Amino acid sequence: MLVSWHGHACVSLQVNGYTIVFDPHDGASIGLKKPVVRGDMVLVTHDHFDHNAVNTVSKEKTRVFKLFYGESIIDNVKITGLKTYHDKQKGKRRGENAVYIVEVKGVRVAHLGDLGEIPDQQVLDRLKGVNLLIIPVGGTFTIEPGEAWKIIEKTKPVNILPIHYWIPGITLPLKPVDEFLKHVKEYEVVKLETNSFELEKYTGKVIVAKPP
Repeated sequence: MLVSWHGHACVSLQVNGYTIVFDPHDGASIGLKKPVVRGDMVLVTHDHFDHNAVNTVSKEKTRVFKLFYGESIIDNVKITGLKTYHDKQKGKRRGENAVYIVEVKGVRVAHLGDLGEIPDQQVLDRLKGVNLLIIPVGGTFTIEPGEAWKIIEKTKPVNILPIHYWIPGITLPLKPVDEFLKHVKEYEVVKLETNSFELEKYTGKVIVAKPP
């Protein structure tokens, strides 16, 4: 499985020529490069402008899911959508947020979107032991760096990909990834010179991808 980070919360998974894209942005509106990827499936965790630029990454027969809750199998991909919130007031400030778990050939990847709370135990239980946890760590609009680490301690994923933090060019007031890395224990931090990596090569790592 090839995992690519396209800046902010946009991540793609490629397996045998099939591409899944999470939370696409359009680039310009947040000061970043536009994602260079086209998805067979696009999963949108919530309908905010920096996460829902579906047309940026779509092609003719792209399947799009926005705020999907429940379970479904599409094109041999199992999708689980779990209801969470974008804030600590049960969505009163920023609305709902779908946490997605996708399973392809026994590999489980979870994308937490703009999670703004430490979710309830039912959600945490579903996240336990995923092969890759894609988690926001920049605070302000989402969980803070320390809260992200608390979720990791509760779910014990195999590997972690931090997202949604400050990088050069971005116009959003987010914390840099180093604020999250201060909390890391047990996992080895790997800083890549590329924005893509083969997931199978990693176990027990916090993978910091290079901004595209």
